[in-house]
Amino acid sequence: MDHVAVGPEGTAPEWMVEAVVDGGATVVPLDRADALLWTHPDDPAGLTEALAEHGDHLRWVQLPWAGVEPYVGVLDDDRLWTCGKGVYAEPVAELALTLSLAGFRGLPTYLHDAPLSERGTIGRNLHGAGIVVVGAGGITDAFLRMVAPFDPVTTVVRRRDVPHPAADRTITLKQVDAVLPGADLVVVACALTPETTGLFDARRLALLGEHTWLVNVARGAHVVTDDLVAALRSGGLGGAGLDVTDPEPLPADYPLWSAPNCVITPHVGNTPAMARPLLALRIRMNVARWIAGEPLVGPVDVAAGY
Repeated sequence: MDHVAVGPEGTAPEWMVEAVVDGGATVVPLDRADALLWTHPDDPAGLTEALAEHGDHLRWVQLPWAGVEPYVGVLDDDRLWTCGKGVYAEPVAELALTLSLAGFRGLPTYLHDAPLSERGTIGRNLHGAGIVVVGAGGITDAFLRMVAPFDPVTTVVRRRDVPHPAADRTITLKQVDAVLPGADLVVVACALTPETTGLFDARRLALLGEHTWLVNVARGAHVVTDDLVAALRSGGLGGAGLDVTDPEPLPADYPLWSAPNCVITPHVGNTPAMARPLLALRIRMNVARWIAGEPLVGPVDVAAGY
């Protein structure tokens, strides 16, 4: 129970190997392993092949990132699956707050538009704002802690009908249309599933106000990009802060780049420098729990796909 493979073989960073050893396990070839720390962010074919050859003795697979979309077709009920769920919550939530403040204080417009003396001032306070957060995972937990000093009115939208302890109100995804018209800020921080793909299309974007700021730190496919461009151009939406896009990366000539009410960061809510110590801690923790027979952190819900 203390033999862990790190693969694909020959690709393991030294810091991942050290984390496994620090957790109390022995790193071994895949054919001798009880568990597999899969290091590739997007290689479902490689993992499928590894499981086909050695899956009869692999009882736990740890995936590297919080999002498991590339591996949904590989997931099964024959073993335990964990991922980086919650590992990167703090840095991603910090960027969500950064993009929110940038939008509320008009930074994209100041960077794009004419000198201040020619157009006056813009901007408003985040304090007391009505905030809707789609998703109820670690990013949302961290974001709500960070935004609490602004004394907002918060609504969390989640799949299950269970109250979020830090939100003023919790609703299910089926009720999201009812809360969008009154939102000052909408933060997308949910897993990408068939139910949330294209969640913010032209119809839902039209429910938002001309002052509303939309921030997406989850996956680009949550938002229909062409519909977002149209909403920003028409003035029907106040603005957007995007750390993720669809497609990603955006083509150099894509109109979002020139939109004065949009700020884009290149999927840097969690950078490699931020990720390494956080993921190493999760690996070390889960290896130790695996050896001790304790519940693992970051379990994947195979049925839900995240």
